[in-house]
Amino acid sequence: MISFALKTIGRRKAGFAGAFVALLCAAALVTACGMLLETGLRGAVAPERYAGAPVIVAGDQYVRQTKESGKEKAKLLSERRWIPASLSEEIRRVPGVTKVVTEVTFPYSGYTAHGWESAALTPFTLARGRPPREAGEVVVDARHSGRAIPGHRVVGVTAQALPGQDTIFFATGEARRLAGRDGLVTAIGVWPAVGVAVEGAVAYTGDERGAVEFPEAEGSRVKLVSLGGALGGTALLVAILVVVGTFALSMQERRREIALLRAVGALPRQIRQLVGGEALLVSVAAGLLGSGAGVLLGFWLRSRFVELGAMPANLRLVVSPFPAIVAVLTTLVAAWVAARVSARRTVRIRPVEALGETAMPGTRLPVVRLVAGLLAVAGGVVLTIVLSGLNTEAASSPVTMLTALVWTVAVALLGPVAARAVTALPLRAPGVAGYLARKNLLAGPVRLASVITPLTLMTAMTCTILFVPATMGHAAQREVAAGIKADHVLAPGASPAAVRGVPGVRAVTEVLRTSVRIDLEKYAAQAVTLDGLDRTMDLGVVAGSLDGFGDTSAAISRTAASRLDVSVGDRLSLVLGDGTPVEVRIVAVYSRGLGFGDLTLSHGLVAGHVDDPRGTLLVAGGARDALPAGTAPGHEPAGSADAAVAYVAMGLIVAFCAIAVVNTLAMSTLSRSRELALLRVVGTTRRQAARMLCAETLTALFVAVAIGTLVSLVTLAAFSRGMTGSVLPHVPPLTYAGVIAAVAVLALTATAVPARFALRPRPADALGARE
Repeated sequence: MISFALKTIGRRKAGFAGAFVALLCAAALVTACGMLLETGLRGAVAPERYAGAPVIVAGDQYVRQTKESGKEKAKLLSERRWIPASLSEEIRRVPGVTKVVTEVTFPYSGYTAHGWESAALTPFTLARGRPPREAGEVVVDARHSGRAIPGHRVVGVTAQALPGQDTIFFATGEARRLAGRDGLVTAIGVWPAVGVAVEGAVAYTGDERGAVEFPEAEGSRVKLVSLGGALGGTALLVAILVVVGTFALSMQERRREIALLRAVGALPRQIRQLVGGEALLVSVAAGLLGSGAGVLLGFWLRSRFVELGAMPANLRLVVSPFPAIVAVLTTLVAAWVAARVSARRTVRIRPVEALGETAMPGTRLPVVRLVAGLLAVAGGVVLTIVLSGLNTEAASSPVTMLTALVWTVAVALLGPVAARAVTALPLRAPGVAGYLARKNLLAGPVRLASVITPLTLMTAMTCTILFVPATMGHAAQREVAAGIKADHVLAPGASPAAVRGVPGVRAVTEVLRTSVRIDLEKYAAQAVTLDGLDRTMDLGVVAGSLDGFGDTSAAISRTAASRLDVSVGDRLSLVLGDGTPVEVRIVAVYSRGLGFGDLTLSHGLVAGHVDDPRGTLLVAGGARDALPAGTAPGHEPAGSADAAVAYVAMGLIVAFCAIAVVNTLAMSTLSRSRELALLRVVGTTRRQAARMLCAETLTALFVAVAIGTLVSLVTLAAFSRGMTGSVLPHVPPLTYAGVIAAVAVLALTATAVPARFALRPRPADALGARE
């Protein structure tokens, strides 16, 4: 049967080309997503500043909790955990330790700043000049030789420069003063004892030192795991849907061929083997080529994420054979199952009935497909209800895409029913082309349904991907606009004391962004200064009051209070960004959590526990010209996801859907060359035939856009209900019109171009070629 399958593939190159393209794209997507996922699980960052020290002693960068089952769970901290400087003396007494170097790391004017004491960790050496000794002196790295540091005198330039950071050095005492952590250091370098152990800290070696040096890389790894998993899962589901649809269309074209094979004595088992063999041959070739393309796609995705700041440049992409193997196996199984399912009815019925259906296709939906469609509808209803009750992005994001997909699967399964309902309407385009299009649609609802499915998928997925972040961003910005009472918003770096001294300034509120852990779950938080808060910010307090708000108090958003089942007066235990446990009393519940975070804490409580204590300044009063330069464009909503990263990642799904649209329409048009030739034999012109095809595509487009929009709106309404409390999602009209225009252009182009090839031969030649 394999040799027979090779011959059938050779005779039907156009039909199998569509399946090959769909499988190749699926393999590429799965491989790229697998690379991201594996990088999140096994990726490592090589140390730069800590490269010269064999051991780095630093704080545990995870908050840990032991569950009732006895299993310990750990979550990454959002800020760096500092350790006591006194540990260095304890480490010096450990046998085998020959050298100990302490260091502090903190941001300063766009640089990563340190004390000169820690230059030996890399090591940094001076190319010219001398080390800093006084408070106003600084040493810059080789890359910034000749650049001035405001308020400081450059007294030296190092011979080295690190690729991942711009480094400057202060005098040791001045660096510790500027870092603002009395008695604490960022890390301690140790030579050469590798097995050193100190209570209250963790010893790191090898690439573990890179994780300490670049804590944001660990956060990126966590994001890559969730992003790669969600994107890979969505890509896999979309791929299966597209591949099944492609094979179903291919099998529909081959009903006459399979019926003839049955009529001349081929057994059902032999037909299944033939179809399965064809699927295996096509999928293996597509899987191997697609997995190779997926590796290139993975590197492209990494470069885009680095440009967008979603992952550091020194987080190496893990390249192993496992994603490619999974991609090949996945496409192989998907193709084999899709081919067997698509040919199931034609193989099982009697040869005479099969030949009859090739002449007059049946209009009754198979019972199995009807039941599966109804089950998909039920699944869509359940997922929609579940989604409407989710109020965190981590929980709702994967469910959102799954909900849209399940509804689309239901449309694919019940497509012939929708197609018959549409064709039953007494509507048609004018002229001969409209008449022919209507007759064709009435005779072939299954073919219409096969075209509707990818168009619906593209419309629904594109709208969902675009309007989920738009809904969140609009709701958050609306809350920020209502809650910011300040006249000016200054970017981090402006001096609060200097701003308070500007004539006419009535109040200045310092705002820090961070996150906290409550029972290991992450919550977005802001820390604010209290003086004049009522003049700069309105959180929309619905219970309690901010009067008397202090370092042991907290205000909580209504959504977070519901999740934690707390109210005004309750005590709440939480862990700050650097792992410091605190307990606060809830004094107020507010409604504007999307704009201002799940929790509002005191600036005095949080400032000493964040890597960068410089915050946004909200200023009430004062003339703009008198304020320091650096007005921010607006108060950034709390907890807003990086929409650009989501667009890049999920844009691949949209691209795959677009390929599916082109694939399906091209296959559907090219497979009708015999039908088009017969129409031309009886007098239809090329132009009339082309217009007929366009009229059919416009009908499918109209139905698909309506259904896809409905699927997206149902999904978005459920998402919006859970995340914002309103069932009305934000859909920018121009963006939506652009989506529909893009789908329309793609569909019409994918019909018109193949139509030119199908209509180019003379009718007699086309009929002879088909025979």
